[in-house]
Amino acid sequence: MKIEELFSVRGKVALVTGGSRGIGEMIARAYVENGVKVYITARKADACDALASELSKSGECISIPGDISRMDEIDRLGAEIEKREHKLDILVNNAGASWGADFSTFPESGWDKVMDLNVKSAFFMTQRLFKLLQAAGSKDDYARVINIGSIEGMRTSHLEAYSYAASKAAILHVTRMMAKYLAKSNIAVNAIAPGYFPSKMTDAIPDEESDVIEGNTPMRRWGRPEDMAGAALYLASRASGFVCGSTVVVDGGLATTG
Repeated sequence: MKIEELFSVRGKVALVTGGSRGIGEMIARAYVENGVKVYITARKADACDALASELSKSGECISIPGDISRMDEIDRLGAEIEKREHKLDILVNNAGASWGADFSTFPESGWDKVMDLNVKSAFFMTQRLFKLLQAAGSKDDYARVINIGSIEGMRTSHLEAYSYAASKAAILHVTRMMAKYLAKSNIAVNAIAPGYFPSKMTDAIPDEESDVIEGNTPMRRWGRPEDMAGAALYLASRASGFVCGSTVVVDGGLATTG
Protein backbone atom coordinates (compact mmCIF):
# COMPACT_ATOMS: atom_id res chain seq x y z
CA MET A 1 0.00 0.00 0.00
CA LYS A 2 1.28 3.46 -0.91
CA ILE A 3 2.16 5.96 1.80
CA GLU A 4 -0.41 8.40 0.42
CA GLU A 5 -3.14 5.86 1.13
CA LEU A 6 -1.82 4.80 4.52
CA PHE A 7 -1.54 8.29 5.98
CA SER A 8 -4.25 10.18 4.11
CA VAL A 9 -6.94 11.90 6.17
CA ARG A 10 -8.45 13.82 3.26
CA GLY A 11 -12.21 14.16 3.35
CA LYS A 12 -12.57 13.42 7.06
CA VAL A 13 -14.36 15.62 9.60
CA ALA A 14 -12.71 16.43 12.94
CA LEU A 15 -13.32 18.35 16.15
CA VAL A 16 -10.33 19.57 18.14
CA THR A 17 -11.09 20.90 21.61
CA GLY A 18 -8.73 23.51 22.97
CA GLY A 19 -7.91 24.02 19.32
CA SER A 20 -7.03 27.71 19.29
CA ARG A 21 -3.44 27.49 20.54
CA GLY A 22 -0.58 25.22 21.59
CA ILE A 23 -0.87 21.52 20.86
CA GLY A 24 -4.49 21.90 19.75
CA GLU A 25 -3.47 24.45 17.13
CA MET A 26 -0.65 22.18 15.92
CA ILE A 27 -3.10 19.32 15.42
CA ALA A 28 -5.82 21.45 13.84
CA ARG A 29 -3.32 22.97 11.42
CA ALA A 30 -1.97 19.55 10.42
CA TYR A 31 -5.48 18.27 9.72
CA VAL A 32 -6.64 21.33 7.76
CA GLU A 33 -3.51 21.35 5.61
CA ASN A 34 -4.10 17.70 4.77
CA GLY A 35 -7.72 17.96 3.68
CA VAL A 36 -9.72 17.50 6.89
CA LYS A 37 -12.75 19.67 7.63
CA VAL A 38 -11.88 20.82 11.13
CA TYR A 39 -14.03 22.30 13.87
CA ILE A 40 -12.14 23.98 16.69
CA THR A 41 -13.48 25.05 20.04
CA ALA A 42 -11.92 27.08 22.83
CA ARG A 43 -13.13 29.27 25.67
CA LYS A 44 -11.81 32.54 24.18
CA ALA A 45 -13.95 33.30 21.13
CA ASP A 46 -11.60 35.89 19.62
CA ALA A 47 -8.63 33.49 19.57
CA CYS A 48 -10.76 30.64 18.26
CA ASP A 49 -12.27 32.77 15.49
CA ALA A 50 -8.90 34.24 14.52
CA LEU A 51 -7.23 30.86 14.08
CA ALA A 52 -10.18 29.45 12.13
CA SER A 53 -9.97 32.43 9.80
CA GLU A 54 -6.24 31.91 9.30
CA LEU A 55 -6.48 28.16 8.74
CA SER A 56 -9.37 28.56 6.32
CA LYS A 57 -6.85 30.00 3.86
CA SER A 58 -5.38 26.48 3.64
CA GLY A 59 -8.58 24.44 3.86
CA GLU A 60 -11.77 24.33 5.89
CA CYS A 61 -11.80 25.31 9.56
CA ILE A 62 -14.86 26.35 11.58
CA SER A 63 -14.82 28.03 14.98
CA ILE A 64 -17.40 27.12 17.62
CA PRO A 65 -16.21 28.79 20.83
CA GLY A 66 -17.30 27.35 24.17
CA ASP A 67 -16.30 26.45 27.71
CA ILE A 68 -16.43 22.66 27.76
CA SER A 69 -15.63 22.48 31.46
CA ARG A 70 -19.41 22.97 31.75
CA MET A 71 -21.85 20.19 30.90
CA ASP A 72 -24.34 22.59 29.29
CA GLU A 73 -21.62 23.84 26.97
CA ILE A 74 -20.65 20.29 26.03
CA ASP A 75 -24.27 19.68 25.10
CA ARG A 76 -24.47 22.95 23.13
CA LEU A 77 -21.31 22.14 21.20
CA GLY A 78 -22.57 18.63 20.46
CA ALA A 79 -25.86 20.05 19.17
CA GLU A 80 -24.01 22.52 16.92
CA ILE A 81 -21.93 19.74 15.37
CA GLU A 82 -25.06 17.62 14.86
CA LYS A 83 -26.73 20.48 12.99
CA ARG A 84 -23.83 20.64 10.55
CA GLU A 85 -22.61 17.04 10.19
CA HIS A 86 -24.08 13.55 9.94
CA LYS A 87 -20.82 11.95 11.12
CA LEU A 88 -17.59 12.79 12.94
CA ASP A 89 -14.46 10.89 11.92
CA ILE A 90 -12.02 12.31 14.46
CA LEU A 91 -12.45 13.75 17.95
CA VAL A 92 -9.36 15.20 19.60
CA ASN A 93 -9.89 15.81 23.32
CA ASN A 94 -7.15 18.33 23.87
CA ALA A 95 -8.64 21.08 26.07
CA GLY A 96 -6.71 21.26 29.30
CA ALA A 97 -5.42 23.34 32.18
CA SER A 98 -2.70 23.13 34.80
CA TRP A 99 -2.14 24.46 38.30
CA GLY A 100 1.09 24.62 40.23
CA ALA A 101 1.46 25.12 43.99
CA ASP A 102 3.38 23.48 46.80
CA PHE A 103 1.72 20.69 48.74
CA SER A 104 0.85 22.74 51.83
CA THR A 105 -0.95 25.49 49.91
CA PHE A 106 -2.45 23.61 46.95
CA PRO A 107 -6.11 24.82 46.73
CA GLU A 108 -9.28 22.87 46.13
CA SER A 109 -10.10 25.21 43.24
CA GLY A 110 -6.85 24.22 41.54
CA TRP A 111 -7.73 20.57 41.94
CA ASP A 112 -11.32 20.81 40.70
CA LYS A 113 -10.65 23.13 37.74
CA VAL A 114 -7.95 20.88 36.31
CA MET A 115 -9.69 17.55 36.90
CA ASP A 116 -12.99 18.82 35.46
CA LEU A 117 -11.45 20.10 32.24
CA ASN A 118 -8.71 17.53 31.68
CA VAL A 119 -10.69 14.38 32.52
CA LYS A 120 -14.41 14.99 32.96
CA SER A 121 -14.86 17.06 29.80
CA ALA A 122 -12.97 14.55 27.64
CA PHE A 123 -15.19 11.71 28.82
CA PHE A 124 -18.48 13.56 28.44
CA MET A 125 -17.50 15.20 25.15
CA THR A 126 -16.92 11.73 23.73
CA GLN A 127 -20.18 10.49 25.21
CA ARG A 128 -22.09 13.44 23.71
CA LEU A 129 -20.63 12.84 20.24
CA PHE A 130 -20.82 9.05 20.38
CA LYS A 131 -23.58 8.73 17.76
CA LEU A 132 -21.71 10.89 15.25
CA LEU A 133 -18.53 8.90 15.82
CA GLN A 134 -20.42 5.64 15.48
CA ALA A 135 -21.92 6.86 12.21
CA ALA A 136 -18.43 7.55 10.85
CA GLY A 137 -16.86 4.24 11.80
CA SER A 138 -16.81 1.01 9.84
CA LYS A 139 -15.07 -2.32 10.28
CA ASP A 140 -12.49 -1.30 7.70
CA ASP A 141 -11.98 2.27 8.92
CA TYR A 142 -12.82 3.07 12.54
CA ALA A 143 -13.72 6.54 13.76
CA ARG A 144 -10.96 7.90 15.99
CA VAL A 145 -10.89 9.47 19.43
CA ILE A 146 -7.51 10.90 20.39
CA ASN A 147 -7.08 11.98 24.01
CA ILE A 148 -4.20 14.28 24.81
CA GLY A 149 -2.41 13.09 27.93
CA SER A 150 1.10 14.01 29.04
CA ILE A 151 4.30 12.36 30.13
CA GLU A 152 3.52 13.91 33.52
CA GLY A 153 0.82 11.26 33.85
CA MET A 154 3.45 8.54 33.38
CA ARG A 155 6.22 9.64 35.72
CA THR A 156 6.89 11.62 38.90
CA SER A 157 7.40 15.19 37.77
CA HIS A 158 9.85 17.67 39.26
CA LEU A 159 7.05 20.26 39.07
CA GLU A 160 4.44 20.44 41.87
CA ALA A 161 1.39 20.31 39.60
CA TYR A 162 -0.51 17.68 41.58
CA SER A 163 -3.91 17.84 39.90
CA TYR A 164 -2.37 18.12 36.43
CA ALA A 165 -0.27 14.97 36.90
CA ALA A 166 -3.24 13.11 38.40
CA SER A 167 -5.53 14.23 35.58
CA LYS A 168 -3.12 13.10 32.89
CA ALA A 169 -2.64 9.70 34.51
CA ALA A 170 -6.43 9.47 34.66
CA ILE A 171 -7.00 10.37 31.00
CA LEU A 172 -4.47 7.76 29.89
CA HIS A 173 -6.39 5.10 31.80
CA VAL A 174 -9.78 6.44 30.66
CA THR A 175 -8.38 6.04 27.15
CA ARG A 176 -7.78 2.35 27.76
CA MET A 177 -11.23 1.92 29.28
CA MET A 178 -13.00 3.66 26.40
CA ALA A 179 -10.91 1.78 23.86
CA LYS A 180 -12.06 -1.54 25.27
CA TYR A 181 -15.75 -0.72 25.24
CA LEU A 182 -16.08 1.55 22.17
CA ALA A 183 -14.23 -0.72 19.74
CA LYS A 184 -17.38 -2.79 19.25
CA SER A 185 -18.97 0.38 17.83
CA ASN A 186 -16.11 0.82 15.32
CA ILE A 187 -14.50 3.62 17.33
CA ALA A 188 -10.78 3.38 18.14
CA VAL A 189 -9.62 5.36 21.16
CA ASN A 190 -5.95 6.20 21.63
CA ALA A 191 -3.87 8.85 23.35
CA ILE A 192 -0.89 11.07 22.74
CA ALA A 193 1.40 11.81 25.69
CA PRO A 194 3.44 14.89 24.78
CA GLY A 195 6.60 15.95 26.47
CA TYR A 196 7.43 19.64 26.48
CA PHE A 197 6.09 21.71 23.58
CA PRO A 198 5.83 25.52 23.38
CA SER A 199 2.41 26.59 24.67
CA LYS A 200 0.76 29.04 27.03
CA MET A 201 0.93 26.35 29.71
CA THR A 202 4.68 25.82 29.36
CA ASP A 203 5.30 29.58 29.07
CA ALA A 204 4.84 29.66 32.84
CA ILE A 205 7.94 27.48 33.34
CA PRO A 206 10.93 29.64 34.43
CA ASP A 207 13.88 29.85 32.04
CA GLU A 208 16.17 27.90 34.36
CA GLU A 209 13.60 25.07 34.53
CA SER A 210 13.32 25.11 30.73
CA ASP A 211 17.07 24.66 30.46
CA VAL A 212 16.94 21.70 32.86
CA ILE A 213 14.14 20.07 30.86
CA GLU A 214 16.05 20.46 27.60
CA GLY A 215 19.23 19.16 29.18
CA ASN A 216 17.44 16.08 30.55
CA THR A 217 15.79 15.28 27.22
CA PRO A 218 17.92 12.76 25.31
CA MET A 219 17.20 14.51 22.00
CA ARG A 220 18.25 17.84 23.58
CA ARG A 221 15.30 19.92 22.41
CA TRP A 222 11.63 20.68 22.98
CA GLY A 223 8.88 19.42 20.70
CA ARG A 224 8.09 21.09 17.38
CA PRO A 225 4.78 21.42 15.52
CA GLU A 226 5.75 18.75 13.00
CA ASP A 227 6.40 16.27 15.82
CA MET A 228 2.83 16.64 17.07
CA ALA A 229 1.44 16.72 13.53
CA GLY A 230 3.03 13.38 12.72
CA ALA A 231 1.51 11.65 15.73
CA ALA A 232 -1.93 13.16 15.15
CA LEU A 233 -1.96 12.24 11.45
CA TYR A 234 -0.84 8.70 12.24
CA LEU A 235 -3.59 8.11 14.80
CA ALA A 236 -6.25 9.52 12.46
CA SER A 237 -5.24 7.54 9.37
CA ARG A 238 -5.30 3.95 8.10
CA ALA A 239 -1.67 3.64 9.19
CA SER A 240 -2.97 3.10 12.75
CA GLY A 241 -5.85 0.89 11.66
CA PHE A 242 -5.03 -1.86 14.21
CA VAL A 243 -4.03 0.47 17.06
CA CYS A 244 -6.53 0.72 19.92
CA GLY A 245 -6.03 1.72 23.56
CA SER A 246 -2.43 2.78 22.99
CA THR A 247 -0.48 5.87 23.98
CA VAL A 248 1.92 7.47 21.52
CA VAL A 249 4.64 9.19 23.54
CA VAL A 250 6.13 12.25 21.83
CA ASP A 251 8.79 13.57 24.19
CA GLY A 252 12.28 13.09 22.79
CA GLY A 253 12.89 10.23 25.23
CA LEU A 254 12.35 12.27 28.41
CA ALA A 255 9.75 10.08 30.16
CA THR A 256 11.71 6.85 29.93
CA THR A 257 15.29 8.02 30.20
CA GLY A 258 15.26 11.59 31.53
